[in-house]
Amino acid sequence: MKNSDPPRVCVGAIAGAYGVRGEVRLKSFCAEPQAVADYGPLWSEDGTRSFTVTLGAAVAQGFAARLSGVATREEADALRGVRLCADRAALPDPGEDEFYHADLIGLEVFDPGGVSLGRVKAVLNHGASDLLELARPAGQASVLVPFTRAIVPTIDLARGRLIADPPEGLIE
Repeated sequence: MKNSDPPRVCVGAIAGAYGVRGEVRLKSFCAEPQAVADYGPLWSEDGTRSFTVTLGAAVAQGFAARLSGVATREEADALRGVRLCADRAALPDPGEDEFYHADLIGLEVFDPGGVSLGRVKAVLNHGASDLLELARPAGQASVLVPFTRAIVPTIDLARGRLIADPPEGLIE
């Protein structure tokens, strides 16, 4: 994505071709999986292509879907692994105490005493719960902080920061 592009949020990924007529198997990352087609057009993660999405039948781990500009199985299969993103403005506002990962990335992280711990580099989820990857200052190694209300009690999107109180010894 270029800096001039509007902020975008990843809402799905293409898992490969489905059938022989240019359809793809689309994995949705939305809370309501079928909503992935409601936020269009969807963009490739690098911002170079956009697609209008028409969902078909539910299939294993997603949907059969037709993407504008994709007419053959070969074209569909060439898109395998492409992550699809929606313009942030097209998405509904998250509920109370809910956040889009894209809104958290780049926030400065402070401890309760006001000392900077770094910036949110990524939000990871490996099944159990979300983790914030903090890019530390002065070339220090990144650190993972559990993203729970107990450890991250304050998220202030308007001021571009959050307060974290990690367990003792987690951040040296």
